[in-house]
Amino acid sequence: MSKVKIMIDPGHGGRDPGAVANGLEEKTLVLTIARRIKQVLVEHYNVDVRMTRDDDRFVTLGQRAKLANDWGADYFLSIHINAGGGSGFESFIYTNTSAKTKSYQKVMHEEITGRLYGKDRGMKKANFAVLRKTNMPAVLTENLFIDNAEDSRSLKDSTVIKAIAQGHVNGLMKLLKLSPKELKEPKSTTKSGSLYRVLIDDEQVGTFQKKSNIVSQVKKQIGKADRIEIELV
Repeated sequence: MSKVKIMIDPGHGGRDPGAVANGLEEKTLVLTIARRIKQVLVEHYNVDVRMTRDDDRFVTLGQRAKLANDWGADYFLSIHINAGGGSGFESFIYTNTSAKTKSYQKVMHEEITGRLYGKDRGMKKANFAVLRKTNMPAVLTENLFIDNAEDSRSLKDSTVIKAIAQGHVNGLMKLLKLSPKELKEPKSTTKSGSLYRVLIDDEQVGTFQKKSNIVSQVKKQIGKADRIEIELV
């Protein structure tokens, strides 16, 4: 079975910084979020992921859509930070789009707002080029306002950036029904009765001897935790 293809589009880049305020640049923030999304997806799911840019370069709107279309992506996700005097999160799809895309937007929107606990500005439609020119379901997210004092403080917090990224991952996992990669059991050791410590986001959840118990604990956290570690005690 072929893998699902996801194109992640960090907005702006290069000579186009996007919105700039409070010591932050949109192009840098969205690249950080996009890289995080890609990292989690590739590490935990059977999926192919590409990005329209993976460094600070300028890519036209037409080129972004063409990259996704030429690759035959199954889903296009464009990531942005908002500006203009508001606050909170909103998402967009093309003005004239399919019911499937609308359902995708709903899932993504709910997963991200559920992580941000901020103002929900709603699910919207717009004639954005990357939404209009892509051949596959496409959603554009606007993650907080760079020119809002409270939102900008959140955007400077790495835990918030991780939460935004994880919200996108959880949305993709649900709407595309992504299957997790098979987990490899810890390598056997010559010591009898060895114990393994399982840490979730740097907090220990238990110490186990049976490898089946370790694998069970890890499976429960895939898609939820940012960091999973197994240490020999």
